[in-house]
Amino acid sequence: MAFDGTWKIDRNENYEKFMEAMGIGMMKRKLGAHDNLKITIQQNGDKFNVKEHSNFRNIEIEFTLGVSFEYSLADGTELTGAWTMEGNKLVATFTRKDNGKVLKATREIVGDELVQTYVYEGVESKRFFKRG
Repeated sequence: MAFDGTWKIDRNENYEKFMEAMGIGMMKRKLGAHDNLKITIQQNGDKFNVKEHSNFRNIEIEFTLGVSFEYSLADGTELTGAWTMEGNKLVATFTRKDNGKVLKATREIVGDELVQTYVYEGVESKRFFKRG
């Protein structure tokens, strides 16, 4: 599938503002902006296996489209939600366990890049990944 492969972070757009809106402290925001994130995605029908490798943690997530699961962000924020497929985009709606607020995320292939978009409390951020 189109998302399959290993993706390395290339650049961020408004990512520090997004992390600030999420309530992440300044030191973690500075570090998070330079996390050297690498994502490996394998899709098998409706099932996804995603491995995230960064300066802060290495985790593996398995999910099925449309099935709710729990997930923790690198700063420890706990979420629950599900990914769905809308056309060629992966779309997720996650709810924070601590305050009930919603984080929306999308992943899509644009040209030769994987673009992850996050929206939280009206703040939008994008992260751009290249194959590699």
